[in-house]
Amino acid sequence: MPSRKSSGNRTIGPSYSCFCDKAKAQYANRRISADLSRRGFVAGMAASMLSLVIPGLSEAQSVTPPAAPAKPVIFTNFRLFDGKSAALRDGLYMVIDGDSIGQLRQGQPPSTDNSTVIDCRGMVMMPGLIDMHWHSLLAALPIATILQADMAFVHLAASAEAERTLLRGFTTVRDAGGPVFALQQAIDAGLISGPRIYPSGAMITTTGGHGDFRALSEFPRSGGQISVTEREGATAIADSEDEVRMRVREQFVQRASQIKMVGSGGVSTPRSPLDMLTFTEQQLRAGVETARDWGTYVLVHAYTPEAIQRSLAAGVQCIEHAHLMDDKTAEMMAKNGTWLSTQPFVSEEDVAPITGPGRARMEQVFAGTDNMYRLARKHGIKTAFGTDLIFSAALATRQGVMLNHLTRWYSTGEALRMATSANAQLLALSGLRNPYPRKLGVLEEGAYADVLLVNGNPLDNLELIANPDQNLRVIMKDGKIYKNTLQV
Repeated sequence: MPSRKSSGNRTIGPSYSCFCDKAKAQYANRRISADLSRRGFVAGMAASMLSLVIPGLSEAQSVTPPAAPAKPVIFTNFRLFDGKSAALRDGLYMVIDGDSIGQLRQGQPPSTDNSTVIDCRGMVMMPGLIDMHWHSLLAALPIATILQADMAFVHLAASAEAERTLLRGFTTVRDAGGPVFALQQAIDAGLISGPRIYPSGAMITTTGGHGDFRALSEFPRSGGQISVTEREGATAIADSEDEVRMRVREQFVQRASQIKMVGSGGVSTPRSPLDMLTFTEQQLRAGVETARDWGTYVLVHAYTPEAIQRSLAAGVQCIEHAHLMDDKTAEMMAKNGTWLSTQPFVSEEDVAPITGPGRARMEQVFAGTDNMYRLARKHGIKTAFGTDLIFSAALATRQGVMLNHLTRWYSTGEALRMATSANAQLLALSGLRNPYPRKLGVLEEGAYADVLLVNGNPLDNLELIANPDQNLRVIMKDGKIYKNTLQV
C-alpha cells in the first residue's frame, strides 16, 4: 500500500464516499449530495469495512481533498519533459493560473509577489500520466467480493482506490467499463480525491460474450429481463442492432464520453473463449454510427485477427488488447489509422491469480504480447498505453511497473510520450462528449495543470515511476497540490 507521509505542503489520506446503483439514476442524483456531504462519517465507516479486504488501510487517515490555491503557484528551477520532446529543457519557469498553466517561459518570472514559489531543486517536471484502460470499480477488490458484495461497498473501495491511483501519478484514466459516473462526479466536485475519469459506462456485450457473468439459472433472457450486473451498470447485453443502439444511447444519457463494445471472448468471464466472436459487423456498425451521432467513438475489446478485422470493417476507431493479432491485421490497422490501446502483460505478476479456463486464456495473452508490440512498431500503428489491472489492490500498485515494461520495445522517451501526449490524442477522439476539453498529457500554456515532479530523470530511468512514494515529490492535478514533499 502507498504510504501517507506528511510534507512541507500537504499529502492526503483516503477519502471515501458511498454511491448508489447507476440504474437508479434519479435516486443517485437525489442522494449524491447528501451522502457525500457526510463524508467524515462515511470515511470512518469505509476505513473499517475496507480494512477487512485491503490490508494496511486502517493505518491511513482521512483528509479532505485540497482546495484550489489561494494565490498563483510558480515553479522554478526545474528540468522539463513536456510530454512531446525527446530531450529535457532547462531555464524555465511555470505559473499555474487556476486549473491550467498560465505561463511556461524561459528565464525568471517577472514577479513573485502574492504568489507561492516552489523551488524544484533541478528535478524533472513532467505531465501527469494517463492510463487508457482502467477499471475504477474493479481495481481494488477480488472478483468474488465484487460479484457478492453490496454495490455500495464496491463504490467505497473504488473511492479509496481512486486516491491511490492519483498518488501513483496517474492524473487521468479512461474507464473501460463500469458504473463510474457518480465516482467521476464526486471527484470533479472535489468531494473525494482521484484522477480525471473518461467514463465508458456499461461494457456492451452479447449473450455469452465477455462480460456476461449471468448464472445459468438466469437463462433464457426474455421480456426485457436484465441480470444483476446489468442493473448495476457493469455490463449491458445486446443481441440485435436495435438493442445495440438502445444500450449505447443509455450510456450517453448518463454522460459517457465514449463507448466500449466487446468483439471477442475474454480472460475473466467463465464461458467466453478468446477465439469466439460476439457482435456481427452490422451490430458493431450500429454502435459506431450511434456513437458518431453523439460526436464520439467506440473502443472494441478484441484479441484475435477475426475480431479485429470485423471491427475495422464496421468503422471502429480503437481496438483494445489485440494480443493475438497477425501481420495482415496489423497492416490493416495502420492503413486505417486505427488506434491500438493495449497492455504490456508479460508474466503472472501482472495479473490477479486465475484458475480454470481463464488461466489458459491468460497464457495465450502472455505468449502474444511480444509479437503484438513488434507488429505495432513494424507497421507504425498509433499505440496507446493502459494497464487493465483488476481484482487486487496490491496489483493496482503496479501501474508504474507496467509502464516500465514498455522499455522492452520502446525507448524510455517513447514510453513516456505514449503515457502522456499520445494517450491524450486518443482521449480527444471523444470530441463533443469530451468532459475535459483542454489539453492533457502535455506541459504547455493553456493545458490542464497536471504536474509531476520526479526525483531523478525518467528519460534515463523509467523505473523511477514504479516507486511513486519515493520518487514523485510533487503531484498536482487541476492546479491543486495533492502531494508535496519539498520544503517550501
